[in-house]
Amino acid sequence: MSLFETTAYAAGAGAPADSGFVNILFLGGFVLIFYFLLWRPQSKRRKEHKTLMTSLSKGDEVVTSGGLVGQIKKVEDDFLKIQVAPNMELRVQKSAVSATLPKGTLKSLDDS
Repeated sequence: MSLFETTAYAAGAGAPADSGFVNILFLGGFVLIFYFLLWRPQSKRRKEHKTLMTSLSKGDEVVTSGGLVGQIKKVEDDFLKIQVAPNMELRVQKSAVSATLPKGTLKSLDDS
């Protein structure tokens, strides 16, 4: 036997019989990883945001995705009128609201 093996052996006649099962197992593993890491959390976030948008009402204090903080003065079909300062109202899309704030947050921000 030499230190460097130079003989080449022919591969078997085709792949082993269980390689199809292993491939299906890997494919199933990738699907599960995709589901639990990407699809499920995203659909959960989408559902929570949809619930948030439907529960918005007059008087709620909200933060938009652009960072505006204000109080809802009027709720329309797809838009909200938000008071961001005295005598200043802005119209924003409902989908732009990223979170609601606890009552009194705006007053505490104005005091500081």
